[in-house]
Amino acid sequence: MTGALIWLIAGILLIIAELLSGDLFLLMVGVGALFGAGSAALTGNPFIDVAVFAVASVGMLVLVRPTLKRRFLAGPDIKTNTDALIGARAVVVSTVDGDAGQVKLAGDVWSARSMTEGEPIAPGTSVTVVEISGATAVVSADV
Repeated sequence: MTGALIWLIAGILLIIAELLSGDLFLLMVGVGALFGAGSAALTGNPFIDVAVFAVASVGMLVLVRPTLKRRFLAGPDIKTNTDALIGARAVVVSTVDGDAGQVKLAGDVWSARSMTEGEPIAPGTSVTVVEISGATAVVSADV
């Protein structure tokens, strides 16, 4: 049982040390040591314990670590700035046609133009932002 205790302590210390490194390497080796502790508790054979530790650690490093790193480093897909306004709803403040107009978008008044030429959009109409061209919102009337 002493071997299992040593593996358990080593695994816990490695997992705690991972908090300082943040590279997920020590976490994988620490989990491998926990597998070694389980093997030591079941078999008591140090050669099998080392083999279980090695296989579990390498398996975690090769199979689990790359997936976790991709997931943690990718981050959420958050749109910012003008990209966040595309698809947003706005209300026409002054008549919007193919050349000019104004809409209230995200609490601000924006210059706007209609996506479809020759179809003016009356004030008070709800519109959807199709794109942002410079400082002008290109809008389409909601149906």
